[in-house]
Amino acid sequence: MTPWIVTEPVGWIPADRYLADLAEDMYRPEWTWIAERAGEVVGRALWWGPKGSPHPVALDCLDVDPAVGDRVAVAAALVRAALAGFPEPVQYMIEVTVGWRDDPVTLAAVKWRRASAHAAGLTREVERLQFEWAPADGVPGAAGRLRFTEASDEEFLGLFRRIAEGSLDAQTRADLAAKGVDATAREEMDFYLRAPGKREWWRIAYTREGEVAGMAIPSATPYNVNVGYLGVVPEFRGRGYVDEVLAEITRLHATNGESRITATTDMGNAPMAAAFARAGYRNTGVRINLSNDVQP
Repeated sequence: MTPWIVTEPVGWIPADRYLADLAEDMYRPEWTWIAERAGEVVGRALWWGPKGSPHPVALDCLDVDPAVGDRVAVAAALVRAALAGFPEPVQYMIEVTVGWRDDPVTLAAVKWRRASAHAAGLTREVERLQFEWAPADGVPGAAGRLRFTEASDEEFLGLFRRIAEGSLDAQTRADLAAKGVDATAREEMDFYLRAPGKREWWRIAYTREGEVAGMAIPSATPYNVNVGYLGVVPEFRGRGYVDEVLAEITRLHATNGESRITATTDMGNAPMAAAFARAGYRNTGVRINLSNDVQP
């Protein structure tokens, strides 16, 4: 319990989700940090990790009592203390509504949290658009220009390498600059192999002439299915194939009876955002990601 009530539009987690994740060890007491003053709790930082993970990967909730004189200093100290014990980079995700900069209350809530994260070392920032699809938005048909087949891990790894070239995704670009294409491809593929989505969902896209055009990796989180990863190889970009790859992912989840598909893309990736809009995906929010991984 805390002596203050959260009234800001960010920085809190619904009780039912917290209790469910706590039961699955995705929230843990040892991952929950608090700041005290004169015996009173004045700040909290709640970290999250996948079930079975030895350490957390994301900061879900950061809040400080408004009565504290310097909320930034208290929050930064909380985050800094936790980061000292984490062996790998982590991220802090602040979820806000579309057009959040036009709301002074949300803007202020983000401002002090962002300043705290930066002061603690979470200095790489990417703003991502969140999208959702539901059956009422329409199941896209197959255009017929591409065919989709299953393939080996080696074939998918090769495509991760090719699609990374010229990517507009901020994380991919940062990883390429820091680690090179081989390590970037392997890490991206390993991420999706570990995700709750099924490996048998993965597909490679071929043109009518039999050339590899791209790949579709429908996936999932612990909460719902998502678009996962999709891409078109450099030589076939600009031909509208991204729409067909996205449609294939949407159809697979829809065929499986899913009532909700989520997706995200960087604010700066305008072509992907436009593809989601064409496919009937609705922009439902914005996620501000702050991390301490390598800078591009």
